[in-house]
Parts: sequence; C-alpha cells; structure tokens
Amino acid sequence: MADEKINVNDMNYAIYKIGDWKNNYEINQIGLSHEIPVTKNTITHIKFSMDEIRNSRFSISDKEVNGFVAIAMQLNPKVQEMELDDVISLEQEEFDNIMAELEGLELLDEDSTVPLQNEEYLIYKLEKECHVTTSIPANDFTKEFYKNELKKIEDALD
Repeated sequence: MADEKINVNDMNYAIYKIGDWKNNYEINQIGLSHEIPVTKNTITHIKFSMDEIRNSRFSISDKEVNGFVAIAMQLNPKVQEMELDDVISLEQEEFDNIMAELEGLELLDEDSTVPLQNEEYLIYKLEKECHVTTSIPANDFTKEFYKNELKKIEDALD
C-alpha cells in the first residue's frame, strides 16, 4: 500500500536517518555506518546487536577478545598493523563513545507515525529467525541505500 504508515514505536521496524556520527570509528561497525537511529526501539536493537558481538569471544595471540576486535583484526588493514592491546583499548573507547552518542540522539516522538514509502528515513523490517535478527529493507529508498552500501564494502575488499 503506497500510503501505508508505520508506528514509530513498532518494535518490528528499525528506523534511521542518513548522517554521520560525531566521533570517528575504526573498529565498531555501528560507528562505521551512515545510519543514525531515530527511534528508541532502533537504539534498543543496536545496543542488543552490539552486546551480542561484544559477548562473542575469540582467541587471538593467546588473548581472549570480543567479536568487534576479532572482526577488525580480520578485515581492517589499518587495525591489523596495531598492537593487539591497543586494538582492545580502541574498541572499548569506541564502544563508550557510541553509547554516549546513542544517549544524546534526537528521536522521533514515540506516538507518531512515518510513511513506509519515503525518502527521509531508512526503514528496515526486523525478522527473527532462531536467535538471529535479520534487517530487511522495507522501502525503495532503503533498498537503494543498502545496495550502494554493499557495493562500497565489496569495492573496499577488492
């Protein structure tokens, strides 16, 4: 339905605006995106996702590290050149900065609605499969943004 609206407080959707974080990030994928949450439920979803990744444990150079550190050590050439203890410290600093930024965001009124088809907000439908939540672009604007972001990642890995 072209004029369908979704409730801002609907926990089945994550809603973002395109923007930049205040701080620069090297490790935390949340901080590397240009998606800034605009709803309380979206922030809750982000915090849950960050906790899941941070609670994942990996062994690198006889140290146990969280998922963000492990992913960065695998994929980020800049981070690969750093000492592991420095990467661990940087991840903690980035986590603390993102948490502070999330707390300071201007959010949409919880009692309002937004049109599902719009070019102001990135809207993802959240679907749970077993223990994994999948974010599916819910409108054409989000699909195009998502496709372009995937292309940037693919190009960066080539």
